[in-house]
Amino acid sequence: MAGIIAPQRTRKSRKPTGKPNPPIILLTGPEKSGKSYEAARGSGSELIGTTYWIEVGGTEGTADYYGRVPGAAYEIVQHDGSYQDILDAIRWVNHQPRVDGKPNMLVIDSMTSLWDMLSDEIAMYARNRAIAKAQRNRSRIPTLDDPVVIDSDLWNRAKDRWGEVLWLLRRHQGPCLLLARTEIVTAFENDKPTRNTTRKVKAEKNLPAAVDAIVDLHAIGEAWLTGVRTLHMDIKPGESQRFHDFTVDTLLRRLGLQDAAESRSTSELRPDATLQESGQQPQQPQQPEARQAARPALALTGEQAAKLIRDALMHPTDPENALRELREEHGRRTLGAVKTDTGWGVMSAGDLITKSLDHLKTKAEQAKNGEGEENPTPTEASPGQPGNEEETSHPGGDEPESIGQGAPPPPDPATEPHAPEEPEDVSEAEEPQDLPRPRPTQAKGVNKVMAVLLTEAEIQARILGMTMDEHLEAISDPRSEGTPPPMTKLRSYVIEHRPMVIGLLEERGERDIANAYRLAGKPELKIAAMFATLYTDLLTAA
Repeated sequence: MAGIIAPQRTRKSRKPTGKPNPPIILLTGPEKSGKSYEAARGSGSELIGTTYWIEVGGTEGTADYYGRVPGAAYEIVQHDGSYQDILDAIRWVNHQPRVDGKPNMLVIDSMTSLWDMLSDEIAMYARNRAIAKAQRNRSRIPTLDDPVVIDSDLWNRAKDRWGEVLWLLRRHQGPCLLLARTEIVTAFENDKPTRNTTRKVKAEKNLPAAVDAIVDLHAIGEAWLTGVRTLHMDIKPGESQRFHDFTVDTLLRRLGLQDAAESRSTSELRPDATLQESGQQPQQPQQPEARQAARPALALTGEQAAKLIRDALMHPTDPENALRELREEHGRRTLGAVKTDTGWGVMSAGDLITKSLDHLKTKAEQAKNGEGEENPTPTEASPGQPGNEEETSHPGGDEPESIGQGAPPPPDPATEPHAPEEPEDVSEAEEPQDLPRPRPTQAKGVNKVMAVLLTEAEIQARILGMTMDEHLEAISDPRSEGTPPPMTKLRSYVIEHRPMVIGLLEERGERDIANAYRLAGKPELKIAAMFATLYTDLLTAA
């Protein structure tokens, strides 16, 4: 098959530097074989500026205790135990400056616990899927004793999250020391078990291939170099050598850290480039203002945090979920350190989100009991400021209180005087959150295809951050309020908006749903089942 012969862009070649990369070392061994002890002892190497220790998993908890090991000199990097916060801890270490020109070392104890956490995550996903499927099919819901199959797409998700950790480790400008447990397992030959046993690293199976050196501690003081990539020592490929008098400092010198480059020389692969070549990569949609305002800032100030919380409270469809997403996006530690001045007083952004969630819950309960709807107050009309901007006058031309200076959350209803207000001015964010959102009344005789198209339009509106009426305004007849658009127009309209919705799903990390939606039928009769993990109140979900 003929192809392009001429080069398509200008290139340059260069000579190899001959410098080794800052090594990534895997220190393995069974439990109580001295892995953490050797890491602590090697943290005070003269080749290292500062050693940062990230402890993953609370089964051992030796980071504080091993600070008394002779020669130990490291600092513990704290995190909240979540995957995203562990990632951010690695990013923080990567941005720490060198000390006296010496590289910093990163210790992760242990990679086994990290892989166990990712495995537990997908097990929870699988069980939630099984429960949702049973609810859709009106069958028996699986109990904790019932086995649940973990689909291959979930394992791919775990591998992707694992790969992101390794991607950050490759960008650390210094050595990385990864600790992992080994276990004795039965050796297989031609997919059949044998009488022999072998040692296996208890982590993602490709971890040994991603590191520069592997040291296996069979017992305290018994170390074996089972794999290494170096020209600074004499070793044959595939050979395991007994490492007498093993220390991390000795290994770093044999790997040539003193001559290493400042950063790793890597050429990362880009599988997404194939989609761009074939034109399958959707263009990034222009985001609504609310989504752009909710983007995390590099340095979150009290005023910015207050504005983000106010925007989340004014979310047109689901303010409670918007507040929870805001907390997950920025992290509890970051929000807890940001102070905001609000109508409820001075408090951290994290406490402000908690109080706002409690406020929404109280409002929903009042609405359910018939309270708060008859005499809505200006406080309820606009959850992000003391009163409705359209209803409140400002003598002397004074502007209303700016966002982030005491205005973001709704003041406590008990402390504000009630004032009359038209019921139609009540914000949709103050409506009962446990009730389904209103949708246009369907005329009698609407067939199943029409119902499916309306459900897809409902899903698109939620993802785009608007009401369904606003989403369908372009094709709706203003003279026939409450009547759905013609089926042909509605079908073309939802298909036209699919690329935008797919782009937003991928941006949120919902790649599985985005891929399934990309291959959806026109119309897709199982659209509610496709989005059941995101929305459980869709009318056609059953």
